[in-house]
Amino acid sequence: MFACSAVFARPVPTPPAPPVKSQNNFCNPVGGSPSNPMPGNMCFRLNIPYGSDPLQKLDVYMPAAGAYKAPVILMVHGGGWYQGDKMDTPVVLNKVQNWVPTGAIFISIDYPLVPQVNALQEAQSVARALGYAQRHAAEWGGDPDKFVLMGFSAGAHLVSLVASSPSVVKSTPASIRPRPWLGTIALDSAAYDVVSMMNNPYHQSIFDDAFGSDPELWNAASPKAQMKGRMAPFLAVCSSQEDYSCKWAQDFVDQALGYGTDALVLSQNLDHGDINNNLGLPSNYTTQVSAFMAGLYDGTLH
Repeated sequence: MFACSAVFARPVPTPPAPPVKSQNNFCNPVGGSPSNPMPGNMCFRLNIPYGSDPLQKLDVYMPAAGAYKAPVILMVHGGGWYQGDKMDTPVVLNKVQNWVPTGAIFISIDYPLVPQVNALQEAQSVARALGYAQRHAAEWGGDPDKFVLMGFSAGAHLVSLVASSPSVVKSTPASIRPRPWLGTIALDSAAYDVVSMMNNPYHQSIFDDAFGSDPELWNAASPKAQMKGRMAPFLAVCSSQEDYSCKWAQDFVDQALGYGTDALVLSQNLDHGDINNNLGLPSNYTTQVSAFMAGLYDGTLH
């Protein structure tokens, strides 16, 4: 598989020594390396386990010069809850090439998938990954208090559920339970109001696989149903080319605003896949997402 951004963090003069070089721990020079397909001028810590399941692993992308108390973006891939990978090019490449050179840390996670688990259990894995990453952020030059949670499609549903459901966060063992994070960015979520969606007799069969037939699970896995108070700031990116995407996003944001959350919708004239793939490319879209994150980092949004 392998730019408009503010400078997020300055490298420290003497960054922590990286682990011994191995297949999963290495750095690439400017221009990349002929020995691997990863981006240049970055360091990598790959396939770090955050749980016991083989799919509970994460990858960390860091500035080659090192970082100190850097902001951290934790990314959750999509794939209809049953497929996808943390190293998929649209999930990672443009985002790391845009934000890591500014001093940010980027983390991409895998998680157990349907049919092994349901969507609620996937969200619990996301919460576990977030808590684990916060506790280990300093090892990578990150600041545990400067995390932004981001997800695309099914991954956007999962980060929205983690953001809106205290019970999902509390399901994580106390030793790695997430601490408050700065904000959440949902990239064209596949589901905000799961209860209404499942009660629609014309819903797609993919949702039956993820949410089953139990209304109690629908409620527990529904970001809209679980939101009962103020959340961390929330940005809902939606595709104006997809039927109802922006309406569903606006309904969720309106509910969040009613609880006093700093929340907004960012509509883009891009198809569903390009909402993910194009983020990080030089564009007004990337500029606006970067501006949202800058507001989280400087406390304008809280």
